[in-house]
Amino acid sequence: MSESQLAAADTTPDGRPLGGTLMEMKNITLRFGGVVAIKDISFDIREGEIRAIIGPNGAGKSSMLNVINGFYHPQEGEIWYRGARRKAMKPYQIAKLGIARTFQNIALFKGMSTLDNIMTGRFTHMNASLFSQILWHGKAAREENENREKVERIIDFLEIQSIRKTPVGRLPYGLQKRVELGRALVAEPSLLLLDEPMAGMNVEEKEDMSRFILDVNEEFGTTIALIEHDMGVVMDISDRVVVLDYGRKIGDGTPDEVRGNQAVIDAYLGVPHDD
Repeated sequence: MSESQLAAADTTPDGRPLGGTLMEMKNITLRFGGVVAIKDISFDIREGEIRAIIGPNGAGKSSMLNVINGFYHPQEGEIWYRGARRKAMKPYQIAKLGIARTFQNIALFKGMSTLDNIMTGRFTHMNASLFSQILWHGKAAREENENREKVERIIDFLEIQSIRKTPVGRLPYGLQKRVELGRALVAEPSLLLLDEPMAGMNVEEKEDMSRFILDVNEEFGTTIALIEHDMGVVMDISDRVVVLDYGRKIGDGTPDEVRGNQAVIDAYLGVPHDD
């Protein structure tokens, strides 16, 4: 590899420097009975990047996100995080490592307000004893105030001040997705997993969500891994893209490299090639 290629490998398509490897998936295989959902897949996620995972329905994208998040445990392969091999852990333990996520289907408490829903994202930062929380004094009071400050900051960042006291069940779909993003952000994750953050949105809502994802990456320095079907969005906001098909990896690289990969074109993008 030439010096220029080596240099390019350490920068994003727009020239921003990429950090070191935050997470590495090594030869991951996941089975459900006789069904192989993921077969021998390896890829890494670099610090500070937006890493997209794409592929047709049934390609294994959500299964891979669930492996990263600890919902599923692969039968084969290794997961390395911050330079150490990660043992099998439950999702709440992984959340404490600094990995947060949103879901393909909105998972909010519909009867609770926007503020209270986002506040639940601070659970990994709540350390006061149950007794002091009941009495609301000392450490519990200080902790509550600090957590509320963090929540209000995210509410301002996502421009949802006007709905902070509104039950989320009354909100339109696009705003509910933004509230779910806020709940993940208040956990102050090092790695944010977004499972189809723009599914079901109209063009304006997608533009807003794309802007917030880019702002989260730039202003907070949060590393983001996302699944998204809108190829226009993926190619516009991602630094690198890994492509899955029938549980196998068929492409990996910058948006331009993936766009020109014939295997990806044949399997997913649907552009015929010359005979």
